[in-house]
Amino acid sequence: MADKALDVIVIGGGPAGAICAAALAKEGHSVLVLERQAFPRFHIGESMLPYMAGLLDRLGLLEAIKAQGYVIKRGGEFIDPTGTKFFGSGVFRADFAKQGDGRHRETFQVERAHFDQVVLDQARAAGAKVRTEAPVTELLLTGDRITGVRYTHDGREHQAHARFVVDASGRAGKIANRFGLRKMIEKLRMVAVFRHYDGLDERHNPGHEGDIQVGSHPDGWVWAIPLSEDKISVGTVMPRSVLRGRDAAQAFEEHSTRIPRITRRLTGTRPCTPFRVETDYCYHTDQVTGPGWLMVGDAGCFGDPMFSGGVLVAMVTGARAAATIGRVLAEPAAEARLMTEYANFFKTGYDTYVRLIFSFYESELVSAVADASAVTPREDLEMYLVRLLGGDFWSARNPIAEALRANRDWDTFAPFEPVFGCPVYPEPDEPGYRAAATTAGRQA
Repeated sequence: MADKALDVIVIGGGPAGAICAAALAKEGHSVLVLERQAFPRFHIGESMLPYMAGLLDRLGLLEAIKAQGYVIKRGGEFIDPTGTKFFGSGVFRADFAKQGDGRHRETFQVERAHFDQVVLDQARAAGAKVRTEAPVTELLLTGDRITGVRYTHDGREHQAHARFVVDASGRAGKIANRFGLRKMIEKLRMVAVFRHYDGLDERHNPGHEGDIQVGSHPDGWVWAIPLSEDKISVGTVMPRSVLRGRDAAQAFEEHSTRIPRITRRLTGTRPCTPFRVETDYCYHTDQVTGPGWLMVGDAGCFGDPMFSGGVLVAMVTGARAAATIGRVLAEPAAEARLMTEYANFFKTGYDTYVRLIFSFYESELVSAVADASAVTPREDLEMYLVRLLGGDFWSARNPIAEALRANRDWDTFAPFEPVFGCPVYPEPDEPGYRAAATTAGRQA
């Protein structure tokens, strides 16, 4: 059974695909979203960055997200007994109030099953046709151009054709796997073991209520993310060589107890989910566009849960893909140029984010800040650092990001032409910007 030809098919209903579909549908384009799973469904990646609040604001979705009552996050606590990964031994807190003018000071901690459903509902409300439990089984090509898909839904096989196909299939990597494009990031062959706890009482938190905690130890790191008033997500991340031959639950228990500030926060809690394990999840593709298709979000690259940037870069690329497709539909002769611009934009953001991850694992973030201090007043360094930790991945004006980009050992993609310009705060990213009193220090 074949559907009527569409403007766009989006494979995957996660945040990247949903944002892309919503933006296109709002512009009057016909859009079909095909999600292989039933929603809501569990997903890792619960901690949002402060630039996410700015992105949601620009997309007109911030009020809908605020209405969900998610935990408010005003900072991130980084625990490093060695003093090599951050700044001085002990605890460094990235306070979102220190980002400077014109940026949101708050964001959210979310249960992704709920959050992703809310965002997908926005695509449906915008006019996109959404089908869940509809796995794509085949990509349809006309010559070398993807022109549609074959999928199953309600026990029947269907075909759909469109002018563009957006791959938002995440780790499934529908297009990457079809054409053999995916490459592992060999320096980041990591394993995550995690579970949720209920009975949380933030009076036991030695830090700030609502903050994510990231605790470093010699064999990896541990996260603690409050998901609601009484629930918290705890995970341990380690090189796969550390876990090899060991029981995942035992490794989790041993590593999590190495961070006393997190152990203290868990006082009185009880496990409420089984252990989950994710492994070998760090990868990229050098080709993220092709004839009739684009990748967004995790379909094209995933670095590591460190610094919580995955959902932000996924949604930013989803929004930019929608804008790119809209321009190509209006000006078909410009397709090659616009697709190249999109690919370079995609790579610019992910490249910066992955470099930030490398700087943590190789204890080089402090050195990058020191390099930035040569061209940046000391009083501004913390501001730029908090911005970078908060999602400032596309700005050419962040000297710490520039220091990270100078390290050729951390190149992820084949050489490309960067596309700079903050997609979340384009006006505040301009030199000399000063927010008006009514907008300075915006709240989420």
